[in-house]
Amino acid sequence: MVSRYVTLLDSHPTHLDRLMVQTPALSLSTYTEEARAEIDAALERYTAFETECPDVLREAIRHSLLAPCKRLRPLLVLMAAEACGCDRGAAIPAACAVEMIHTYSLIHDDLPAMDDDDLRRGRPTCHAKYGEATAILAGDALLTEAFRVLANDIAPAHVAARCCVELAEAAGASGMVGGQAADLAAEFQGGDVQDLEAIHRRKTGAMFRVSLRLGALVAKAADEQLVALDTYGRKLGLAFQITDDLLDVRGDEHAMGKRIGKDADHGKLTFPSLLGIEESQQRAASLIEEACSALTVFESSASQLEALACHIVERNR
Repeated sequence: MVSRYVTLLDSHPTHLDRLMVQTPALSLSTYTEEARAEIDAALERYTAFETECPDVLREAIRHSLLAPCKRLRPLLVLMAAEACGCDRGAAIPAACAVEMIHTYSLIHDDLPAMDDDDLRRGRPTCHAKYGEATAILAGDALLTEAFRVLANDIAPAHVAARCCVELAEAAGASGMVGGQAADLAAEFQGGDVQDLEAIHRRKTGAMFRVSLRLGALVAKAADEQLVALDTYGRKLGLAFQITDDLLDVRGDEHAMGKRIGKDADHGKLTFPSLLGIEESQQRAASLIEEACSALTVFESSASQLEALACHIVERNR
């Protein structure tokens, strides 16, 4: 699987020394720039809302959804589809649906009743700019629009139906929303690593896994490929959350486009608070190695997924 390697080094000496990753034919930065442009263009079209959508609601939706950001989850959709032998264009609707769900969750997560944030993606949060009621409605609209996009624009119909079911399960009471509820309930309550991992398997991991699965479903992937992507997604999601916890401790607010230091203020259960910074870094790096090992079934066709995984642990936002 590996033809040429680059070394990814964390700027902090306590990080696991090295991760080796195949260099894709197209660099990760070039790939993500091109794919994000395709995703953003599609999101722009989907939220033009030429029907009777009130202007303020349209503006609030687009304020949050079209803000510059990583588009990590939709990128996973596209990369998984390509790894399974499908042109990524066929997976764009699924990628947009995932981003709509993710953005709705951020709008609601930022509300005063939850994390009470005033900055997201380098912009005022939706409720800070448009008020709480409009922000709630913008989130509601994105949640429902995601399933309209899947139902209308994924073919054949049985694949669209399965995509709708899997996204609903990942985003709902047993997935992301359930994880958010558990996260709120754990504030100032303490807990151990097992408790924390159980929260993030749902809060963060479920959406990572379904992003990969949607791409694979569009590509009509084999069962072996779905299993491999599911393993990769579980490992990647947890590594992403550990890195997110670390960035809340030591990240740069301007680079991240959101407030840092919030976890301690809200009494959140985090990996650095339980394990310390060095062990958290080491755990994230080990998870990334395990995630990449799960991709061997794809040989070289998953090189972008492998490169993205290694990028996760050295990102600064």
